[in-house]
Amino acid sequence: MSETLVVVSKLKKFIKEKAEMNCSASAIEAISKKVAEDCLRAIENAKQAKRKTVLDRDFEE
Repeated sequence: MSETLVVVSKLKKFIKEKAEMNCSASAIEAISKKVAEDCLRAIENAKQAKRKTVLDRDFEE
């Protein structure tokens, strides 16, 4: 298992409030993986723009 990049309690609460569903540990891992991939892509976008700060626009496709 890799590092968890989301606040698990907040994610579980969000899913529970929006859909009255539970969230499994494997879903947390999948979401953290997705966040990591998106962040790495944003980092590359910031580097290509010669910036040291990742901005919201770096997450846009």
